[in-house]
Amino acid sequence: MPRRTVAPVLLILGSLALTAACSTGSPPADSAPSPDGPSRAGGNDTGTQVDLTKLKGVNIVSDSSTDRSCPWATSYPDVPGADAMTAAMKKQVEGRLAVFLGEDIGGPPSCGGADGSERPELNISFSFVVASGDVLGVRLTTVDRTSNADGVDTRAYWYDGAAKEYRTSPGLIADHSQDAFVSALKKRLEKREGVTPDTVEAALGDQEGRDAYLDDMAFTPAGDLKVDFDRGAVGLPPAGRLSVTLPKATVTPWLSDFGDRARKQTTDPDDKFDLGAAQTSAPSVSAQPDPGADGTDCSKAKCIALTFDDGPAVPETGTLLKYLAQYKARATFFVVGQNVATHPEVVRAEKLSGHEIANHSWNHPVLTHLTPAQIHSQMERTDAAIKAATGEEPRLFRPPYGAIDDKVRAATSLSPVLWDMDTLDWKSHDPAEVAQTVISQAEPNDVVLIHDIHPTSVAAVPEILRTLTAQGYHFVTVSHLRATL
Repeated sequence: MPRRTVAPVLLILGSLALTAACSTGSPPADSAPSPDGPSRAGGNDTGTQVDLTKLKGVNIVSDSSTDRSCPWATSYPDVPGADAMTAAMKKQVEGRLAVFLGEDIGGPPSCGGADGSERPELNISFSFVVASGDVLGVRLTTVDRTSNADGVDTRAYWYDGAAKEYRTSPGLIADHSQDAFVSALKKRLEKREGVTPDTVEAALGDQEGRDAYLDDMAFTPAGDLKVDFDRGAVGLPPAGRLSVTLPKATVTPWLSDFGDRARKQTTDPDDKFDLGAAQTSAPSVSAQPDPGADGTDCSKAKCIALTFDDGPAVPETGTLLKYLAQYKARATFFVVGQNVATHPEVVRAEKLSGHEIANHSWNHPVLTHLTPAQIHSQMERTDAAIKAATGEEPRLFRPPYGAIDDKVRAATSLSPVLWDMDTLDWKSHDPAEVAQTVISQAEPNDVVLIHDIHPTSVAAVPEILRTLTAQGYHFVTVSHLRATL
């Protein structure tokens, strides 16, 4: 089952807030001199900045596997007051995952659906488009490498706090202006290479098509409206992803009341964000006493390195820090960049508690599927988020799913770390089973893979610490283990 983490306050500037476009494994964006041009490959990147200090009590619903033969990772936000929008994102994410795993057709699971794929992968990530006043906009970016197109799908989800209603992108346009709006889009699109009147009419000629293909619309900081189309939606597949940007002066008369408020909150955000839900505070995560310098010589003592992936998570990581402190145990946290940006105070607490912080990419893609530039972006942005939270850059990284090659190694100066024991805790969600796996398989100098995003995995840690301590094990960081062997 997916788990949830509560996000504290944080200002995320453009480089951290709108990252899904270049972090999902799609080809790099083409540049165009005109407002209309090839879309950014990962979606409608309008260049806006979202101040997440306005968001209180937001939950990030995330889940993932560690199965390299069937890699998948999903995440989406649950913002208090926007339940209907959250339900729509939940339905989309769970539906895409079911198709990817073949669960939608019955029978035994088949990664990538009925036909499978030589390079299967599903990655669903999110970014905030607007979170201001009574307007919320969120974009989901899906990379599905079993898709017949380019595998990238983007769609924007909107919530109208004044009306307390979930809106799709066409809801930015007034009903009586829909025809004029679509007519303007058609004229722009039909001038593009690979697009014909027939392909446009097939996509946008009726309401069903408009609802399906006008699913990623957002405003630029200047107030223009950018409409993004997935590959093959309105043109021939070789034309790639397409976008149309309508100037503010052109589109403003066509906007619905909600669309006008969404535009204003994009160009001139309010100081507050309120969807009418009860405001909640994120649980505090405190640093635990630092056990100090570790004098353990792992060439002589029985050492083991517990490593925790995919966090930080609230409250799970905070609970884990307390368990580790009880045994003066040190661990290495391989953190995901988008979670670090959301939970900097938790990563800071990890560091202050004497633990090691390492890089686990920005949003958990299969790095070997990416270009060198994309790999570098995944690593660099996560390094920056870690440094912003702790004051120090990491020295180690763990490639998601353990997928690494020369291209990945060349894209970063960090030292790669895999593991000796995978607890498969993402499958069992059973504290007793996770604990018994570690205890029964532990050998000196092992690197153990666990996930602190799962409460059941965190619940297994006390028994692991208690039993292995009694057996004479010392719990050390990966860097200390390497340095003393």
